[in-house]
Amino acid sequence: MSEQFGLYKKLYTNYLRTEKSLSENTISSYLSDLTRFLDHCSVTLRISGLSKITQSSVSSYLNSLSDGKSEESFIYTGKSVARIISSLKSFFAFLEEENVIEVSPLETIESPKISRLIPEVLSIEEIEQLLDLPESTDKLGCRDKAMLEIMYACGLRVSEVIDLKLSNLLFDQGIVRVFGKGSKERIVPIGNEAVIAVEKYLKESRGLLKKANSQDYLFLNFRGGKLSRMGVFDIIRKYSLLAGIKKSVHPHTLRHTFATHLLQGGADIRIIQEMLGHSDISTTQIYTHVTRDYLIEVHKTFHPRA
Repeated sequence: MSEQFGLYKKLYTNYLRTEKSLSENTISSYLSDLTRFLDHCSVTLRISGLSKITQSSVSSYLNSLSDGKSEESFIYTGKSVARIISSLKSFFAFLEEENVIEVSPLETIESPKISRLIPEVLSIEEIEQLLDLPESTDKLGCRDKAMLEIMYACGLRVSEVIDLKLSNLLFDQGIVRVFGKGSKERIVPIGNEAVIAVEKYLKESRGLLKKANSQDYLFLNFRGGKLSRMGVFDIIRKYSLLAGIKKSVHPHTLRHTFATHLLQGGADIRIIQEMLGHSDISTTQIYTHVTRDYLIEVHKTFHPRA
């Protein structure tokens, strides 16, 4: 890899972190995609530098991803290719702004159309089964109950629930402060059931889990540290199996279920967009398809001539 790229990689990383306010995970993904592409163009880079990378170079690389002839030797899905194109477009747009190149080699390259999968959601009966399972007389069961309740009540991502701090809970106002992707803050209402479960956990269990390294994090593991992403996955998997739910249940299932149940109850989609922290309404509109299927099913079940 050229010294030139090393310099611009540092500048670009700082740009993503400070000006774009992207999360470290997103930055890492962008840089990983970019490094693999520039490895593919190593000969051009060594001889001519970044300014000589052409649309043809990009097309050749993208074709190798789709036909399994890349160095990784497996075929990338349309979604993965779209993400890689987004990563490359971002980098070369940065180079344009810095006057390193005149025109981005990705200017006329379009991302593949991706058919969005309709997310699987739990019925009201299934979510109630799940939420009722944790044994609240046990310190870990009490924590699990509080965690599941707040994830469903507020539609939290797994990263958001593990990063929740005591200072984010504003129960006197009926809200929770959530820091989502790119550290963007949003305010989400929280219902009574979740408040009761979290207050019980704070009163009866968190003190038993707390250690010197616990800091201000709300949900702690049995060692007293911050609960991990994998820990949340394992907890949800455990209770979904105990509940006998046949669907594939993971942390995002509770977020999907939160949004779908609000729509089914008549909530405005733009309000749901705000609560989910989606920057684009089209991301939220996937739930309208779920609701449409639900309405059709209700019609079939209850209409006398369906």
